[in-house]
Amino acid sequence: MREIMKRRTARENAFIAAFETSFHSCELDEIIRYSRECGEYAVDDFGSALLANYTAHLSEIDELIRSKLKDWTLERLPRVNRTILRLAVAEMRFSGQDDMDSIVINEAVELAKKYAAGDEDYQFINGVLGAISRDKAVTAEG
Repeated sequence: MREIMKRRTARENAFIAAFETSFHSCELDEIIRYSRECGEYAVDDFGSALLANYTAHLSEIDELIRSKLKDWTLERLPRVNRTILRLAVAEMRFSGQDDMDSIVINEAVELAKKYAAGDEDYQFINGVLGAISRDKAVTAEG
């Protein structure tokens, strides 16, 4: 039986797997399998579901992010930031769990503080995800 890990760790491990796919031509399933075999940064069931939504809805996720970028293009964003944003939007919009946006945004900010190169990257990520969350709330109300 697989050990159940904390959601923060599960999100971080999913981020690492998604980030790795941006450098290698291997499949995400292969990276998940390897992470589980070696035990380092293992992707659990929650992380696998998150990554499945990430890959299944990537074009929709990218459009949501693009709609909130003012003077940037998605392609110009640092790879770390782009991956963090994509994973967070995948969870916020496609996980089937409502009222989790503030937690997801906080976790994304913490990932940015840990992995992003710029000191202000976490603020940028917070702003983009906050705008997407507000749009989601308005859509749900209207």
